[in-house]
Amino acid sequence: MWDNLEKLNILVLNGSPKMNNSSTMKVTNAFLEGIKNKRDCNIELINIQALNIKPCIGCLSCWGKTEGECIIKDDDISIVKQKLLKADIIIESFPLFFFGMPGIVKLFTDRLLSMMNTYRGDNNKDTERSLHGLRYDDPNKRFVLISTCAYTDVSLVYESLIKQYDFICGKDSYSKILVPQMKTLVDVNNKNKLDKYLNKFILAGEEFVSNGTLSKECEANLSKPPFSEGAYKIFLDQFWKEEKESK
Repeated sequence: MWDNLEKLNILVLNGSPKMNNSSTMKVTNAFLEGIKNKRDCNIELINIQALNIKPCIGCLSCWGKTEGECIIKDDDISIVKQKLLKADIIIESFPLFFFGMPGIVKLFTDRLLSMMNTYRGDNNKDTERSLHGLRYDDPNKRFVLISTCAYTDVSLVYESLIKQYDFICGKDSYSKILVPQMKTLVDVNNKNKLDKYLNKFILAGEEFVSNGTLSKECEANLSKPPFSEGAYKIFLDQFWKEEKESK
């Protein structure tokens, strides 16, 4: 895969409201480091929080009158859409907010409806594919979702978010890196522990760029928490105690 490309074009969409202070971006940067170990890359980072995005008005013109094109032209979405089309690898990076994506990412996602095929009432039971089908489907393009959360077990808390991405991309058409306890690991400020933990994401980046995907075993390993349940409870108790005392 990508053997005919001199450099890979990678577009990173940082959906954290904290932008450059995002804990999730530490994972994303480690993953990118692994990719760069194997291939020459052009990497562009876009902070979604910094974009001018107007909300979707639900007119469905992008499925009808102006098929494939949104009628809203006076914001940044059309520019980002062109970058999405040119990218070989798209990485969306954000923390889990209330069992879903941050509000600014939902706003952004809604405005990309024009990139889906027009819905014509067909009942697509092929769960491996996008529910509507991608309008600009490219078999060599890859999408990676990287998200961190404060929970210990990612299997349950990400259910609703993953279902949404399954509908959009297709169940097995993208790679998932779901990381528990990340903010606490950063807040503990133990550089050695953090570097050791992030190393597996560097290795994952190397695997991904070599194979074009991540194995299920690799995804499961990346979702293992850095702290035991007992230690994590102690960290959380101390954190909320300090939060209350800081009033």
